[in-house]
Amino acid sequence: MKKFRFILAAMVAIAGFSFVSCDKESDETKNNYTRYQDAVDAQINKKNDSAILLVAFGSTWEQAFGAFDETIEDYKKAFPKSDVYLSYSSAICINRAAAGENGVSRNYYAPNFWLHGLGAKQYKEITVQSLQVIPGEEFSRVVNYIKDFGNNSLGDLDDKYLSEVTIKLGMPLLAAQEDIVTTARVIDNVYKTKAAEGVVAFMGHGNPDSYDTYKANIRYNQLEEELQKFSPNYFVGTVDAPENYKVQVLERMKKAGITSGKVYLHPLMSIAGDHAHNDMGGDDGEDMNPADYEYNDEGEIEDLSWKCFFSQNGYSCGEDELIMKGLLEVESIRNLWVEHTRGAETLEEVYHSMFPEE
Repeated sequence: MKKFRFILAAMVAIAGFSFVSCDKESDETKNNYTRYQDAVDAQINKKNDSAILLVAFGSTWEQAFGAFDETIEDYKKAFPKSDVYLSYSSAICINRAAAGENGVSRNYYAPNFWLHGLGAKQYKEITVQSLQVIPGEEFSRVVNYIKDFGNNSLGDLDDKYLSEVTIKLGMPLLAAQEDIVTTARVIDNVYKTKAAEGVVAFMGHGNPDSYDTYKANIRYNQLEEELQKFSPNYFVGTVDAPENYKVQVLERMKKAGITSGKVYLHPLMSIAGDHAHNDMGGDDGEDMNPADYEYNDEGEIEDLSWKCFFSQNGYSCGEDELIMKGLLEVESIRNLWVEHTRGAETLEEVYHSMFPEE
């Protein structure tokens, strides 16, 4: 097996410079990076030789904070011999969560600070678990954080330690075909009653074409196909993946002969945050008329929520049809991430399993 070359990603370094609340008197002479690192170091309480770092994109919603707290507690129970920590990969979410954008202030920190802090404590094994749904743009950033850490980019960790520490990566929920099959079965076990009553439409995030790392957008189509083996009433669309917006979901529903009835909406995201509450279940565009829809270059209608869109097109889709739960809030789905952590591999092993021809 060839050695995997660690590559420094510039955007990772930029993302690391995020706002956190600090003690002004003691930190006046420190630069921002040092203050942020000190804040993370203060939270690392080494009790075991193994650490698990959960990495989420992030959120500013209190509901999401609760989902992350519950996930951490589950991980502590599942891995009693590991210390468990949580990080945000989005600088914007870190900043806004710390500022208390939705009424509750929480300090989260970028993965580079956590990895450096865990390395400084010389954990013998560090597992980074991606809480992403697909292996897309955000997952690629998680990979880059690990590469940066392994490359000792700051040059202040012990090289001998880095040559001996075991660093593993737990994959996103829908990393491979077998994950899609398993996740579809679990989803149907949870929502088969709803699917018997009407459509259950899941809204994922997705990536624009230019950011479709590892061609991960196909996972949404594959999940819909697998779910429809259980019920023709399951559909999967996205906020950002071209040709799979709410407009295309409606087209597929009509092609299947579903022209009326209930449409339950569920975020296909780890948490129910901004996209779930606004893009999916918000009131944006509630006064629009289908005859007056304006489509953008990709065939999507902007500033119109999924709830309003399906309601305006003859379906029963109101507050009663909103299933406002992130996937981490569904225990049986959350457990799938736990199983990915149990099967975590080194970055080299992950890379060669994704690109076996190299």
